[in-house]
Amino acid sequence: MGVKAMLPSYELGFYALVVTCAVLYSGSGIFEASRDSMNRKAFRDGIKPGWHYFGRKMDVADFEWVMWFTSFRNVIMFALSGHVLFGKICSMTVPQRRAVMYMIYGVLAVLGSMGPVYLMIILSHCLVLYSVALAKQKWLCYVAGLCCLASFKVEPFGSWQSGFVTGAFDLQDVLFYGGCTFTIMRCMSFALESSEKKEGIYSIFDLLKYNFYLPFFFFGPVMTFDQFHAQVSTRELRRKDDEMKSIRVNALLHVGAIVAVDIFFHFFYILTLPSDLKFVNRLSDWSLAGLAYSNLVYDWVKAAVMFGVINTIARLDHLDPPQPPKCITMLYIFAETHFDRGINDWLCKYVYDHIGENHDNILKELVASVTTFAVTTLWLGPCEVVYIWSLVNCFGLNFELWVQKFFQLGPFAKLESKLSGAMSRRIRAAFGAVNFWAIVLYNILALNSLEFALLVTKRLLVMGFPVSTLSIWFITYCGVQLIKERERILAIKEEEKGDKAKVE
Repeated sequence: MGVKAMLPSYELGFYALVVTCAVLYSGSGIFEASRDSMNRKAFRDGIKPGWHYFGRKMDVADFEWVMWFTSFRNVIMFALSGHVLFGKICSMTVPQRRAVMYMIYGVLAVLGSMGPVYLMIILSHCLVLYSVALAKQKWLCYVAGLCCLASFKVEPFGSWQSGFVTGAFDLQDVLFYGGCTFTIMRCMSFALESSEKKEGIYSIFDLLKYNFYLPFFFFGPVMTFDQFHAQVSTRELRRKDDEMKSIRVNALLHVGAIVAVDIFFHFFYILTLPSDLKFVNRLSDWSLAGLAYSNLVYDWVKAAVMFGVINTIARLDHLDPPQPPKCITMLYIFAETHFDRGINDWLCKYVYDHIGENHDNILKELVASVTTFAVTTLWLGPCEVVYIWSLVNCFGLNFELWVQKFFQLGPFAKLESKLSGAMSRRIRAAFGAVNFWAIVLYNILALNSLEFALLVTKRLLVMGFPVSTLSIWFITYCGVQLIKERERILAIKEEEKGDKAKVE
């Protein structure tokens, strides 16, 4: 109830005004803190010389972002540009063999960047999981796949395998573990899909074509085997109407996002500030809340840029890859919170939905979510912070269902049925605002540190109570109402499209 309920335009305007003023006020506090801390000794490692003519230094605390646009920039441009040119030639000359050509290019690129020993390690894991797939036993595929994944994420097995790769360069560890772990996820998808194939089994070359598609190899996203196989097997390559225009627009948006982040890092040191808890503790509650929220938004932007660039290349190859993650600003539900939609789709298909089925049963949902986060913990690499992150997010996901089931009981359902749609929407938004901050607080554990997450929680819920707590809750409520308005408009558009399709 309340999904398509309208609110008065003046009420929505008030909500927009409140959120805008709050963001500007919080941002001004972060800007002043960044300006005042620019020359602090404690921040020397995270802030480096930047735009001298503006008198600003740059936040370089994020290793991944710096890596992409410094040491790895030329490698990315060379390898992916070569793939695009190679793929275009193959699509024009031998479209029926393009998957084989992509595989050959991917193998050569991996061989040239990481060496023959690394390639042998990858091929050995592919061979092991292909052999397991021949048995057509799902439980065996899960056991073998998770054991292979653990061999890279649990010591001393990971170090033992990485020790075989000779040579040393800045990106060796990143490429080693990225390529290996994504390979295991792809091989598991292949094995599980093969076990469901009614007649025969996919060939080893189907697995190699799937795994060595270069844009996905090192950094994902994971595209399940059934989708990849169906799309690369298409012989008639046709573009949808205005598809190339959409690809160009997306490419320009990604370039714009990169420039925007670079500008942002020169004026807001959102990644370096949390490293000094004494300094951060002197910030106002508003600035601290904005700092925590900004870290989540930035991580989403980083994921959107990385997967967006890769997806653009995949779309040029006539594929329909997993979309970038949903913006954290538009989330107030744990079930939709993910920064890698490919991994999320993989987990949902092979673990979460497989066990939880329709997600109505509380016990099945608990088992499904615990199992899903156990696999996620192994994927991220077992450690204290990951354990805590998995525990709290698993609790949040289940708590949503518990609350939903509780308010579906007779007395509450009758009470809500007596309310207007607008009032029901307001009540739901109030609960959504609490959920929104639970998502923020739970996820800054992994993005920053346990200490910073505890500091933010203490300041906003204990020391800041009641003024800061209630005021931030109200502002978040206003934001959730704006999200719900967007969802209402999208729901109406989808309904109109459905009606139009039925008429046609």
